Amino acid sequence: MTYEDLGYNHILESYRIEQNLDSFAVGRVISEHKERYVVKTPTKEFDSELIGNLRFTAESRYDFPAVGDWVAFSEYDEKKALIHAIYPHSSVIERQAVGKSGQVQIIAVNIDYGMIVQSVNRDFNINRLERYLTICYASNVEPIILLSKIDLITAAELETLLNLIAERIKDVRVIAVSNESDAGLDQLTSLINTGKTYCLLGSSGVGKSTLINKLSGKQLMSTGAISESIDRGKHITSHRELIVLENGGILIDNPGMREVGIANTASGLEMTFDGIMQYAENCRFKDCTHQHEKGCAILEAVENGEIDANSYANFQKMQREKTHFESTVQEKKNKDKSFGKMVKNVKKQRKDNKF
Repeated sequence: MTYEDLGYNHILESYRIEQNLDSFAVGRVISEHKERYVVKTPTKEFDSELIGNLRFTAESRYDFPAVGDWVAFSEYDEKKALIHAIYPHSSVIERQAVGKSGQVQIIAVNIDYGMIVQSVNRDFNINRLERYLTICYASNVEPIILLSKIDLITAAELETLLNLIAERIKDVRVIAVSNESDAGLDQLTSLINTGKTYCLLGSSGVGKSTLINKLSGKQLMSTGAISESIDRGKHITSHRELIVLENGGILIDNPGMREVGIANTASGLEMTFDGIMQYAENCRFKDCTHQHEKGCAILEAVENGEIDANSYANFQKMQREKTHFESTVQEKKNKDKSFGKMVKNVKKQRKDNKF
């Protein structure tokens, strides 16, 4: 294995030299466990932690390593290391943090392709596909849709789903696969290139871990049988993990996501719903919200059937989520700013009272 097999490139090497990090070793974070990180090089793996200065000066989640990050580190004991610096990200896949208003959760970084996995039985949901697409586009990550477990439905039923996707989603590669019969796996394998990173996204039980085992040719990930009562696989993956395939390519497995909250994804929404946004150019008002205004070209297109009504409803729902997230973030900033001023005034009053 080489550093290039891990995804290292000339941009990262240039940064290493420019920032005088050449005295440190370089590695990639392949897993994270409560502020401890496994850092991988072509020959070793290190149990690592941040140096104190990095930890205490961190202002947000973005200042801590995530799975997929490149870091500068030094070994201080057998397979133990200290992380001294984090290299810049080329991409960050994130969503709105579950149960934490105005906060984001980083899924993985330095991703080239987002593999959106949906099983064709009960898990299939076209609205959720559009959500994952929005997250990918906002993260500057190219999406690939994988329909899994196609052995559970007929060829005619599969064709119906493919047509539904084609009507709502344009210019995204769709591959139908079966982990049971291996159908579609050759087509998927041909897309995986050495040094490129592919992040698997999807709900629990859609077959992501089994797919990794198939692509690697090894039993790397634990898998569960399909439950007859809920008609899907059992939740197995509990943390994110980066895996380098022997035949090229890098995969990142993720715990299944029940919620796919939209955060700061303005550009992602525009790309996902490009077919809708093209009509916006003909709206009477530049600040049209596309909800109730007279002369709204989008509403007219929905009424006459040019725009799919369900797709439009999903667009509006995600637009509202994005707006709410942005307002919550701004409200939090204002509160933090007010609290900071209050602390500063208290310190000043205490200092003045001494005299």
